[in-house]
Amino acid sequence: MKRSLLRQLTATAMFVFVAGALTVSPAHADLVGSIFLTGHDPDFHAIAGNTVGAQHINQDAINFIMDPTFNAFVAGGDQHFLFVECDTCAVPGGHIDGELGIAASASGFPAGTTFETHGAADGLATELGLLGTKYSAIVIGSDFGGMLTQDELTILDAHSADIINFLNAGGGLYAMAETIPSVGGLASSGFFGFLPFIVSTSPVSEAESGNTLTAFGTSLGLVNLDINGNFSHNVFTSTGGLNIVDSDPGAEILSLAGRGKVSTGGVSSSVPEPGTLSLLGGCLLAFAFLRRRLA
Repeated sequence: MKRSLLRQLTATAMFVFVAGALTVSPAHADLVGSIFLTGHDPDFHAIAGNTVGAQHINQDAINFIMDPTFNAFVAGGDQHFLFVECDTCAVPGGHIDGELGIAASASGFPAGTTFETHGAADGLATELGLLGTKYSAIVIGSDFGGMLTQDELTILDAHSADIINFLNAGGGLYAMAETIPSVGGLASSGFFGFLPFIVSTSPVSEAESGNTLTAFGTSLGLVNLDINGNFSHNVFTSTGGLNIVDSDPGAEILSLAGRGKVSTGGVSSSVPEPGTLSLLGGCLLAFAFLRRRLA
């Protein structure tokens, strides 16, 4: 009976090991992009509203896309990201300079030493050519709440292939809400077009109450208080191979994140989070213990 049980345990452990081997790659053995997309506008709400929750979204999203375990450029010593918004425009009512919500006094990232801000009139097209040399990640502000305008979005969309190549070389991207002018957006078309596989719709300034996190969202460090108490401005109607982070009470997707190889069709070979790796290791250790007891 012991031998039969031992054989069963051996088979189970081999299945776990093979499954893990198929999904887990050593750091940088197969470079992948790290992506976090959200319909929240935490660049705005890090200053107004549920500020702590919005700051947590910014912090966890930027930490996710700049994790040196996966971001080859951060691992190589580049700690800077490019923040995209119009930094030369007059700020209209209902908006703020989104840089303020990212900066040290709000979300903890000092301007100049951890990021630079560039818009269409301030060399954005040139700076996009420095992804992977000067910058290890790109953070795109919201167009309602923040100051992303159609001019910036048009440039970003035109550089979609460059951004995808940067991600596949191990870079990271975090983008916030993009909505339509009738509900306050500063852009009118091409939403998330820099990642052509993403499809979004634009609810009318959806009050955040009853939003819920997935297990994946929790694994990023977020809590339900972070994703409620403000407003969101777009939902996603497909995942493009990314993981759902949080949803509204109607089960509409508010945020997506994940890692993998990026193409115009989506993200493939998504990389599991450290919790998954720990589970794999725990299974193998448990097997080793039981095998010794039954031998």
